Amino acid sequence: MSLKQILETEIKPQLQNQLALANPMAVPSVTKVVINVGVGESTANPQLIDKVKEQMAVVTGQRPIAAKARKSVSAFKLRAGQPIGVKVTLRGERMYHFLEKLFKIVLPRVRDFKGVKMTGFDKFGNYNLGLAEQTLFPEIEFAKIDKVRGLQITIVTNAKDVEKAKALLESLGMPFEKS
Repeated sequence: MSLKQILETEIKPQLQNQLALANPMAVPSVTKVVINVGVGESTANPQLIDKVKEQMAVVTGQRPIAAKARKSVSAFKLRAGQPIGVKVTLRGERMYHFLEKLFKIVLPRVRDFKGVKMTGFDKFGNYNLGLAEQTLFPEIEFAKIDKVRGLQITIVTNAKDVEKAKALLESLGMPFEKS
């Protein structure tokens, strides 16, 4: 069974009881996952954006877009509108597939992994996670990368507070740090 099917059949009723919610529509859920990769050195070499786009397309199963600079900064030789990163927004089946891969395959491959920190939550119930290298994903061939780059993953939920968001992500299988 996929993560989405497990969420609908098992996790949502369990969360409704755990959070003491009368309405099943009030149970929190994940709305989207946003993955960002910064490519600061693309100001000198614009072809790097295309390489990173290819890698992110392989990882996410969706074509990413180039994030462009909003302002010009002369100290960094940066012009407004110049591509400086890559981002992907996942929703629906691709989002659940990516989350399942992240929780079960990628995070356990992190060196000395003891769980993700609780400090990644913002006050709206969204979780931010930074990975130091893209080679943690099994789809990326180490021989084909030019440089190890980090990526930022934001899991956006419709939970109203951190406790509900934590309960949701924990029930989906996110490995939180034991305190």
